[in-house]
Amino acid sequence: MASTFTDRLTVNICQKKSPLLVGLDPRWEQLPDVFRKTADSDNPADRAAAYREFCREVIDVVAPLVPAVKPQAAFFEQLGPAGMAALANIIQYAAEKDLVVIADGKRGDIGSTAVAYAEAYLGREQSIWGADALTVNPYLGDDSLAPFAKVAEDRHAGIFVLVKTSNPGGKTFQDLDTGGGPLYMRVAELVDRLASQSVGHCGYGCVGAVVGATYPEELVDLRDTMPHTWFLVPGFGAQGGDASDVAGAFDERGLGAVINSSRGIIFAHAREPYAEKFGETEWQQAVESATLEAIQQLSDATPAGRL
Repeated sequence: MASTFTDRLTVNICQKKSPLLVGLDPRWEQLPDVFRKTADSDNPADRAAAYREFCREVIDVVAPLVPAVKPQAAFFEQLGPAGMAALANIIQYAAEKDLVVIADGKRGDIGSTAVAYAEAYLGREQSIWGADALTVNPYLGDDSLAPFAKVAEDRHAGIFVLVKTSNPGGKTFQDLDTGGGPLYMRVAELVDRLASQSVGHCGYGCVGAVVGATYPEELVDLRDTMPHTWFLVPGFGAQGGDASDVAGAFDERGLGAVINSSRGIIFAHAREPYAEKFGETEWQQAVESATLEAIQQLSDATPAGRL
């Protein structure tokens, strides 16, 4: 059995022959009617129950097709204790389906607080939340990343550090000139140094990077700068990035990146051509069809086709 996080992720990707990562971002207004019609939208417990069942049913569809899922903690935190209980249930359920689980919490702090965040989330068997990996904000500096990296390595888990994000406003800080290159490149260099300290058989360490699909040229440069770093690539699909935009994230084997799609898959029933073909009554079939289409697009346009 693969021991490091990236080795386990590699095994899942090779078994599924796809790097597609499905984001679990439940939004009340976009849920199929079957989940909303029996719930009180003003009752956090009702909404949390609907999120839990919706995400579990998405997992049922995508588990045979993709290597990993990424629940977005914010949508569950929004609902208070009931929402957090739903998040815990979904993480456990995805793990039972042999999916790698990346908790999207974008945590970041220093010292014992950073350790507490890391110990809370990282490690399927060792942590309360039981996630395999966590997204991390680096802008408190290297002493904020080191505790996360250490806990991740000790627990055979992973972190994904925000380096070059897909949102338009990310450039406000990330693109600032540091006298020899943009700030995000300095972050990238630090991330790869950390990653190089825990390289597994697959060639990548437990410290990864979040790099957006909406910046394809920068993606190529960052792949060169971070040879030991696994990428989590948002922005594919609903945010505007297409499969050819993410090709630069991969190595020549078709490894080194997971490509996230959230709304474009989990709410496929609400967009064409799936809305006309399936509609709300067959929303799971729409999820499956959209997942298969995304997998094929990535196979056709990126080195992932070599898997």
